[in-house]
Amino acid sequence: MPHELPKLAYDYAALEPHIDATTMTIHHGKHHQAYVDGLNKAEEGLMKARESGDFAAVQQLSRLVAFHGGGHANHTIFWNNLAPAGKGGGGEPSGDLAEAINRDFGGFDKFKKHFSAAATAVEGNGWGVLAWHPLLGKLYIETMMNQQNLTVIGSIPLLMLDVWEHAYYLKYQNKRADYVNAFWNVANWKDAERRFAEAVNVKIPK
Repeated sequence: MPHELPKLAYDYAALEPHIDATTMTIHHGKHHQAYVDGLNKAEEGLMKARESGDFAAVQQLSRLVAFHGGGHANHTIFWNNLAPAGKGGGGEPSGDLAEAINRDFGGFDKFKKHFSAAATAVEGNGWGVLAWHPLLGKLYIETMMNQQNLTVIGSIPLLMLDVWEHAYYLKYQNKRADYVNAFWNVANWKDAERRFAEAVNVKIPK
């Protein structure tokens, strides 16, 4: 079945003033849709290669699956990681995720500073990611380049922040740090807590 653009749980203006409606409209309806379309096209190309036995383009198609598949998956998580300020967005995590953050980063404030610094410092386009690694048994802050590079294989993303310029440039221009700071007002910790509860049950054989 072809992949489809997921619907949002809120309208495009719901994250104002931290993330503006115009950016959300373009980001979700245009950029994410392009990743969905690119993934479907690449997967169709691989299906045709299997049917014909002609794998001359397999390297390019595999790269496109990784890039567009990453873009589709990352954005799907990102939209759910957001909620309107005061209506699910903002604040701090609780429960098991809060305990894990305290254990692995020395407290929420230290985690927040680390995550903000890492996301702000991403070279070019990419993501700031809070991830759980089942095999290594701890949380990591990762700085993903593009849609799929520089992550620890096996990591499960819990909280993702898109720092591609299209995610913030209309409102924040080149002030990525301001956008990263604004993100904390709309970060959906309930969603991250749900993801963590499921991720800790994943077992990777050693």
